Amino acid sequence: MSAANLLTQLAEHLASGGIEVVDCTGTLGPDTPILQLPEDFARNTPKVEIHKISEYDDDGPFFAWNWMVLGEHTGTHFDAPHHWVTGKDFEDGYTDTLDIKRVVAPVNVLDFSAECAEDPDFLLTIDHVKAWEAEHGEIKAGEWVVLRSDWDKRAHDEALFLNANETGPHTPGPTAEVIEYLIGKGIVGWGSQCIGTDAGLAGGMTPPFPAHNLLHANNRFGLASLANLDKLPAKGAILIAAPLKIVKGTGSPIRALALVPKG
Repeated sequence: MSAANLLTQLAEHLASGGIEVVDCTGTLGPDTPILQLPEDFARNTPKVEIHKISEYDDDGPFFAWNWMVLGEHTGTHFDAPHHWVTGKDFEDGYTDTLDIKRVVAPVNVLDFSAECAEDPDFLLTIDHVKAWEAEHGEIKAGEWVVLRSDWDKRAHDEALFLNANETGPHTPGPTAEVIEYLIGKGIVGWGSQCIGTDAGLAGGMTPPFPAHNLLHANNRFGLASLANLDKLPAKGAILIAAPLKIVKGTGSPIRALALVPKG
């Protein structure tokens, strides 16, 4: 079958509802949870601000529009390799220089939501991933891999979403061995429903923050604060996670969309 026929069939399935478009994005606004860095760093990302320019009034009688204040790594967002020091030397590691076809790819949804509900410090291990592959099929090169924790259900409450206390943030994530394993398989990137791609206590791992450290050292992408992964199958969906084309951007809020076959 030709590529043109495949695209025609895709359009027909989208129109008929045979393929559903699932929004894997959280709402972006003043109440969006924001990552809080330790006090010894220079500054934190500001809360999202939305300011009105005009709304069919004296400032613009025919049009409504706003201007915004937000960080690159705010809400459901994309981490480009230049986000981390290990990825600083990739010429194609910015949001305006990356190979855009890589961000549209099959997605593997690793559902460990029950384990994450029981233990907010849940760590995904090699044994977990291999058991998942034995049940659902091999993770292949050029694919996304995302951890379903259902952490997006907490996004209405920043304190609950960040889940931090005097010992640090307590959110699920991968071990370094898992990220190394997935990179070895040739994945395009790794995603999480938490505030970042790493576990809350990843600063104490070797290397520290392994998802950031290892993914970006290998020119791979990260996705954070994903939503509605409970609406995706383990395999069979296509994830579209395109960042804004910011000049030398290290990341970007995104509208992550999944194409999911019904039934």
